Amino acid sequence: MTVLLWILVVLAVPALLIGGWLAWVFLKEFFSPSEDSPAHDENAAAEAALKLGLLPADRQDTRHAGPLPAGRDEVLARVADGDWEAAAGLLREIGRDWDRRSLAAGQLAGLAADDDTWLLAWEAARPDDPDAAVVRAASTVSVAGRIRGAKRAKYTTEEQFAGFHRVLRGAREEIARAAALGPDDPTPYVTELSVALGLGYSHAELDKVWAELTARAPHHYEGHWWALQYWCAKWRGSERLAMEFAERAAAEAPPGSLLTVLPLIAHFEHDESDDAEADRTPEMVARVDAGLADAAAADPDHPRLPELRHLLAYYLSLQDRDEAAIEQFRLVDGHVNALPWRYRGSGDAMTAHYCRIRDASALAVAAGE
Repeated sequence: MTVLLWILVVLAVPALLIGGWLAWVFLKEFFSPSEDSPAHDENAAAEAALKLGLLPADRQDTRHAGPLPAGRDEVLARVADGDWEAAAGLLREIGRDWDRRSLAAGQLAGLAADDDTWLLAWEAARPDDPDAAVVRAASTVSVAGRIRGAKRAKYTTEEQFAGFHRVLRGAREEIARAAALGPDDPTPYVTELSVALGLGYSHAELDKVWAELTARAPHHYEGHWWALQYWCAKWRGSERLAMEFAERAAAEAPPGSLLTVLPLIAHFEHDESDDAEADRTPEMVARVDAGLADAAAADPDHPRLPELRHLLAYYLSLQDRDEAAIEQFRLVDGHVNALPWRYRGSGDAMTAHYCRIRDASALAVAAGE
């Protein structure tokens, strides 16, 4: 009986092995991506992007929309280490280039919100320095934002809101001081526009700030960005008011000002459709074309140019204008902290959204070759 059992076992082993192998092959074929599966398409799209020389997801910078000006990283590192004279030198070198000034002031303000020891030293050495005052005002607003946090209102506590509003009210005093020390500088009024959102300025109050800003810099990029946010439905306006503001500002701005980005942003902020049909209308095609002309006329080193290029790449891709989309993607690739990507979250989520749209255009271009 024992011998017979062993004979049956020996005979059964090959059958079991063959059956297991067949089951493994079946499961592999069943669960592996087919050529028509989404996973296969994503892999093929990612490969197409790499063949075009675009960077993989793990090489995308999630901190910036584009490369910083040459030497800026080094200056900011020195400031973070306590060198206030590096901060003073940066703003002095920029001078009256208001778009570059507001961007640099914002970068310095972020550092001061982390640790303002160097800013306190600057203020002690030069008590009435308008550059230090501009940074102080912006950093106070940054501190308020950190108290509130980045979550939606329903996830924000009453204590967070109370601290947020208290610090913003204090920021108004800092803004007024900065404006008095630098009477021709629009930057304090740009900072106040962000306060207008947080404290809920009335339309009349906003108009007063806007008049002061545009009297000093009628086509200021960041100023228009904040004002458009105010006029959006999610803040103090509506879709109609936001689009009217955006279209008017874009029409009045000179080529190269980059303000053609505003109608694209206004559309993006209010588009609740689930498909791309709303992005392919003749009106949207014309807006993208205007943005392309604006980008071509702009200073190649304009610090906000990448922000326009990201939106152009996005809408060109949705409009199936893939070769033109890839041209814009090439100019910003490696940096993803911009609309529309950052509205999907931070870090990996932002990068994934960027790569999905970019890679789809890359695959379409490869298929057309």
